[in-house]
Amino acid sequence: MATALTVDWTGENVTIGEIERELARLRDESSVGMSQPNLRTSVMTHIAWVPPEWQHVAEETLAGMAERHPSRTLLLVPHPELEDGLDALVSVRCFPFGDRAICGEVVDLSLRGSRAAAPASIVLPLLISDLPVFCRWRGRPEWDSPAFQQLVGVTDRLVVDSTEWPDVPADYADLARLFDRVAVSDIAWDRTERWRGLLASLWPGIADVKSITVRGTRPQAHLLRGWLVSRLGHDVELKLDERERLEGIDLDDQPAPFPPGNPPNASDVLSAQLDRFTRNEVYEAAARAAAGV
Repeated sequence: MATALTVDWTGENVTIGEIERELARLRDESSVGMSQPNLRTSVMTHIAWVPPEWQHVAEETLAGMAERHPSRTLLLVPHPELEDGLDALVSVRCFPFGDRAICGEVVDLSLRGSRAAAPASIVLPLLISDLPVFCRWRGRPEWDSPAFQQLVGVTDRLVVDSTEWPDVPADYADLARLFDRVAVSDIAWDRTERWRGLLASLWPGIADVKSITVRGTRPQAHLLRGWLVSRLGHDVELKLDERERLEGIDLDDQPAPFPPGNPPNASDVLSAQLDRFTRNEVYEAAARAAAGV
């Protein structure tokens, strides 16, 4: 991973106009000493809704993505319990590219008080025109909350991780209500990709399978069972041996072969989701089947 040059600015009780002016100033500052102006090569606006308990892990994941997805990232940290206001840490991060640098922007925003219930009013002026908008929602969404509904309304793709949800598979029914409004990605689903490829390679020998035993997380187990049900067209019994990661699968109590390759890290999984722009109808069918809807 290339070493980044970072210039930043911090402000308390700021306005959107101040944030926009500081972004422009920092982009100019990042070009000082370069023989050519730095390249502003954002390919998207990346919104991340990050409750305080998720902030550290979210920042680690974003750092691991580095220059793979140059973007304007809006990191929204809600603090509804505090006095109304908006605080910002604005950064421009540049990575060497010949005699220039490729630059992305990170705007870390603390939404205090009532600002946490109205994120769209903050996000809309900061979106980069004519580029797709991705929203990574950390934790379980409050499905009918103003904040969630507003961000779904301005987003082209919603990225979740149902491993972070306490009520699976019931939560998949709430998620399914969004499928006609916004494209949805689920990191828990993406982490089953190697195993789904392995099971698909066993076709047609698994056409009549009656049960699947999953040694993995609860969401992975329910999604794999939902995937089989939606593909095979008949019910499949789920037996769950809950683990922290997906470690094995049995079909009708017989162990399936172990798939090749290594599990991706969190940054690799999120990076893969940000390369997708259309609905994933196979995932949608698996989630609906998992929820029984």
